[in-house]
Amino acid sequence: MKRVTRRAPVLALAIGGCMGAAAAGAGAAAEPPGAGSKPADFGALTGIAIGAVAGGPVGAVVGAAAGALLGDRYHHQVQTAAALTAELRQSEDQRAQLTGNVAALDDALSQAQARGTELAAELAHTDQLGLDVSFRTDDDSVAAQAMSPLLKLGALAASMPQAEISVAGFADPRGSDAYNQELSRRRALNVAAVLTSAGVPSERIRIEAHGREAAQADGNLDTYALERRVSVRLQLPGAPEVARRD
Repeated sequence: MKRVTRRAPVLALAIGGCMGAAAAGAGAAAEPPGAGSKPADFGALTGIAIGAVAGGPVGAVVGAAAGALLGDRYHHQVQTAAALTAELRQSEDQRAQLTGNVAALDDALSQAQARGTELAAELAHTDQLGLDVSFRTDDDSVAAQAMSPLLKLGALAASMPQAEISVAGFADPRGSDAYNQELSRRRALNVAAVLTSAGVPSERIRIEAHGREAAQADGNLDTYALERRVSVRLQLPGAPEVARRD
């Protein structure tokens, strides 16, 4: 009777060890295939060997359960460290990419500043940034071939808030003074409308109507064609005025 009593704790310990091993096995099975199995199995084998030396078959069972738990815990620690390392590497890659983007932006800003300086120097010679729009006889509509240069000039002026635009309308000497004055004004207004569509605020456009006051009354039709125009000029505040043909 005593012999049976002595074996009861051993049997209970063996059953507990088997349950612990089963629990460890269930924990390992819950992981994705191939994840964590080797460390847990290695821990279990190590525990079996140590338990067998220490307590025989029962000790082997208990050692297997303890070794499996320790191996599984070690495996989770390794996985956590690997995840942290991957996150750190990703953060370093993102930081390197951000540094590259900042460098690219700095380079673009330097180029824009250099271009701004170049444009400011060019605006000191506003005759290089002006154009004349020609018109047909008794007509105030802007020709299609003049649209692209006007839009480009307007976009340039819109990008430089300090720049102002002078739009001066002219007419040939044929017709009355009042009619030619109104005709040159309509021509200037139509050109100004194109510049406004390119982004130039209307308050930065100065409109002038000169009628036929600058026309050459020599009866030459070629000269008349030169008089039917609108003169467009860009100018920075304080820059010298461009001499106009008047």
